[in-house]
Amino acid sequence: MLSIRSATARDVPVLRTLIHEFAEFEHLPVSVSEASLLRDGFSERPKFRVLMAEWDGQPAGYAFFFDYYSTFEGRAGIFLEDIYVRERYRGKQIGRALLARVAAVAREENRFGVRWQVLDWNTPAIEFYRKLGADFLDEGKTVGLQGDAFERLADEVPQGVR
Repeated sequence: MLSIRSATARDVPVLRTLIHEFAEFEHLPVSVSEASLLRDGFSERPKFRVLMAEWDGQPAGYAFFFDYYSTFEGRAGIFLEDIYVRERYRGKQIGRALLARVAAVAREENRFGVRWQVLDWNTPAIEFYRKLGADFLDEGKTVGLQGDAFERLADEVPQGVR
């Protein structure tokens, strides 16, 4: 049946595969490598954590998350970057179990809660989150600065400013 456990460095090849599957599902580009996952997630100071879901010993999905600090809450929360269940394992409550485990980690670590994003076209996920009682924080807009715009702005630091 279902098991959920913390990922280890040995899981990196399958984790990379799952991330690529998720990116394909979301129609988004992906460039993550096994080397970057090893470096950033399984080093002395990891930048993220991952829970692996297995169904009868087979990789079924994952939850990828990290800590962030809310100045308004005055304490840390968990940001859920990805939650993904392979298509053939959907309908088995794996996504709910992964999200419940992330919430339990947040509570065990005295975090104020869990936040994540969902693409506006992903109606099944939106309905799933609504049924859980999640709040949709639609008054904010996600903003990203990357690529050439990121490089140009970083080059604009005035002399003497560090």
